[in-house]
Order: sequence, then C-alpha cells, then structure tokens
Amino acid sequence: MSGHVKHEAKTALGRVVNGIEETAIAIILGLMAVITFINVVLRYGFNSSLIWGLEVTLILFAWLVLFGIAYGFKVTAHLGVDALTNLFPPAGRKFLALVAAACCIAYAFLLLKGAWDYWAPFAALQPTEGRWFPLGFTEGVRDRAFYITDQVPMLGAFRWLEDAINYGEEYEKLPRVIPYAILPFACALILFRVLEATWELFTGDRESLIVSHEAEDAVEEAAAKHGQGG
Repeated sequence: MSGHVKHEAKTALGRVVNGIEETAIAIILGLMAVITFINVVLRYGFNSSLIWGLEVTLILFAWLVLFGIAYGFKVTAHLGVDALTNLFPPAGRKFLALVAAACCIAYAFLLLKGAWDYWAPFAALQPTEGRWFPLGFTEGVRDRAFYITDQVPMLGAFRWLEDAINYGEEYEKLPRVIPYAILPFACALILFRVLEATWELFTGDRESLIVSHEAEDAVEEAAAKHGQGG
C-alpha cells in the first residue's frame, strides 16, 4: 500500500517553492472568503453588492485549482487506481510507478507549452513554434494585450502595463494578462512537482504518485485487533 507523503523540502529551492505555494493558497482562500462574506452582507443587509465580486471569486477559484494540482503531487493526494499494480512485487510496482511518472512529466511539459502559448499573446509576447516541442518563437501572432476583464477594476499597481504592452492606451478594466498569468506559472509548478515526485520514486522516498490507503489500513488494523480481542 502506498503511504501518505509528508513533504519536507530538502533544498533551498524546494523551501522557496513550498513557501510561495502555501502562502499563495492561504491568501487565495482568505480573499475568496472575505469577498464572498462582504458580498453576502451587502446583498442581504444593504440590497447592494460588489459588482466585480463574482468575477474575482471565479478567478481566484481557478487559481486555487491550478495551485491545488501541484500541491496534490507534493502531498500525494491525487486519486488513482492501483488494483492492478498491487498484484506485482515491490520491484514491479516501482517500475510501473516510474513509467507513470514519465508519462506525467511528458503531459506536464505539454501543459506548460500550451499554457505559455495561450498566455503569451495577452502579454504581447509570442507563442512557441512546434506542435509537441517548442522550436523557437513564432511571428506575426496578433497580440491580445488589449483584452480586459468584464468587471474587475484596473489597479494602479498595474498601470505600467499600459506603456509596456498596450502602446500607452489606458485600461478601463484589469487586463486579462493578469489573471491568465497563473496558467504558465502553475503549469511550471506542476512540472516541478512531478519531477520532484519522480526523483523521490527513484530514490525510494515515496512509493507512488497517487493517494494513500491509510484509511483502509486503519480499518483493517482495527478489525484485526477486534477479532483478536473477541
């Protein structure tokens, strides 16, 4: 049975990534709770609302999901089916886990490429050439830096983007490049976590990429003790 991995960073880079990841998740959850609470109070107490509240909450939820994918690899929380692999001896299970990890690495790399290619035009940058592997940057792609969100107001801290990517034109609302920036960032984080998990599989620090069976083990242990006591 695969056990739950309590992740402890062994390198300075790992500790930095852990700090960024856990801080971001905590901030996102806190902001979602605060905005939702304020909107409820305004709606039922003052017959009003933050017009941008729902859109911001949706953006934050999307960010949370993408961070959560990477976090799931860190704490071995992703679901999987191991009925077949458990039929193999430990060496066979490790080999199959490494094969699965290699597939995850390839998939995470494709996600990262696709995320960059989608986000880049919103940042007035160029997507990559090549269908499966980035062969350079393509040319002539129409930028989408002028795309804005529906209701989220423009923040003063991001006014520099008007000169940087929008040819000096003023943004009326927050440009989509900001909320969409999570795509390449989170996919890079997912790739990092998958590579980290693969290395731990290879060195024997973990047994699987999927969720543990601690609950099943606890039930079986309790049943065994009850049987002995009876």
